[in-house]
Amino acid sequence: MERQPSPAAAGWIMFAGVIMIIAGIFQAFSGLVAIVDDEFFVVTREYVVQFDATTWGWIHLLIGLVVLASGFGVLSGNVLARTVGVLIAAGSMVASFFWLPWYPIWAIIIIAIDLGVIWALTVHGRDLAESGA
Repeated sequence: MERQPSPAAAGWIMFAGVIMIIAGIFQAFSGLVAIVDDEFFVVTREYVVQFDATTWGWIHLLIGLVVLASGFGVLSGNVLARTVGVLIAAGSMVASFFWLPWYPIWAIIIIAIDLGVIWALTVHGRDLAESGA
């Protein structure tokens, strides 16, 4: 019996792709702010990972650009983009965890978005390509 693609599942993948594009843009801008003005983000307490804001700015800029490109790939139904999307979303979650002392609410939001993206890409990944959306 052949499995039929679900239009609802294809919608979740479209959602994940669009969210990846938006999160990539936001993360890249956050990185740019930290690069341009490393005094913009204020550390509220000591933390295990002690990088300065400029270093984290470069990390977030690069992650944001890869997430953005992967988001466009996911919307095109590319299998490699889905795989990269899962891996980069996981990396983004880790980087956002380490970003907590500088911008805690934003870091928690990005972690939650990345979790939703990973769920959509792993559970419903093939349905977008099969539905022809």
